[in-house]
Amino acid sequence: MFRRCPIARLGIIGGGQLARMMIPAATQLGCEVVILDPTPDSPAGQLASAQIVGNFDDGDSLRALAERCDLTTFDIETIATEPLQELAQAGHVILPAPALLAVIQDKLIQKQCLLDAGIPTADFVALDEPNAAAMVAFGLPLVQKARRGGYDGRGVAVFTDVVIEERILPVPSLLERYVDFRCELAVMVARSGNGETRAYPVVEMVFDDRANVLDLLLAPARIDPDLARRAQRLAEQTVEALNGVGMFGVELFLTRGGDLLVNEVAPRTHNSGHWTIEACRTSQFEQHLRAIVGLPLGDTTQHSPAVMLNLLGEPDAHGDVVIEGLDEALALPGVAVHLYGKQTVRPYRKMGHVTITAVDLDTALELAEQVRALLRITGRITGTQPL
Repeated sequence: MFRRCPIARLGIIGGGQLARMMIPAATQLGCEVVILDPTPDSPAGQLASAQIVGNFDDGDSLRALAERCDLTTFDIETIATEPLQELAQAGHVILPAPALLAVIQDKLIQKQCLLDAGIPTADFVALDEPNAAAMVAFGLPLVQKARRGGYDGRGVAVFTDVVIEERILPVPSLLERYVDFRCELAVMVARSGNGETRAYPVVEMVFDDRANVLDLLLAPARIDPDLARRAQRLAEQTVEALNGVGMFGVELFLTRGGDLLVNEVAPRTHNSGHWTIEACRTSQFEQHLRAIVGLPLGDTTQHSPAVMLNLLGEPDAHGDVVIEGLDEALALPGVAVHLYGKQTVRPYRKMGHVTITAVDLDTALELAEQVRALLRITGRITGTQPL
């Protein structure tokens, strides 16, 4: 089979760290990349062939990107899907499909689709007009989730033994039964246009309670092999049920009773897959490109145990980015530091991540704790730098 070069002119909606990490894989595969992002010199725009400065809900900007490229994908979910669906109907290739993005954007519709497909998930009900009485009637403990816009812990409120009025999210929501879980797991799944599916090893996620954002990831998860196979198959079934094409992050709960429940699905490369760059035969970023371009999917074998740490802005960090302890962290064996090129820092903002590979998971964990003690992202305010 013959292919022209460049293999594809790829448009990416969103210029954040996910798009930034996709660009080296795209270059490796002979693709050119154009970014659409409202921030000039965005993290991905710094590396791309070009950047269109425009908003994600601006139909003209979305059309300019689609017309300039052979196919379009995204690294963010908060996109206006109606103009994307119009572009797809006009013949532009957009993957994952805009119709699927619209389903996943609304957490209630997403959950209903999973339920209809027989995918196990926590019990839920719609909450169109949030109020304490409805929440008490549903029963505590519970989790309230905003139907739209929630990300990295935003748009989520947990109520254990009492409903506090001031904490109720004042937006259309859903209520979920609180899951008493043993741990939180994730599986990255790639699916191509012809239905070929590949799942990566199951990972274990530990969250920072201060911001409800991923703090530490262990790959592979510390679960028995049979359970890991069940988790991988459930994640594959989830993506198949959605008829997805591309890379998908499937987040799971492992209950104390040993059951697996799907929590949420992300239709893109994902924070829980960054470790694949150093520890797998094919990274999640290359795999996503393979899936949407129509190339054979790559080998998902993990060749090294790995731990990933998110680098978050310190609780009091504001202003220009200051990195402390970088030299000392890089002097440790098996440490790979990824900085996202963000120009300013704020508390708990994702500024980078570190992947540590080692001969075994215990060694990687020990090294990760050393990195955590060394590496900090702080900030300083200079001139008229906004907070």
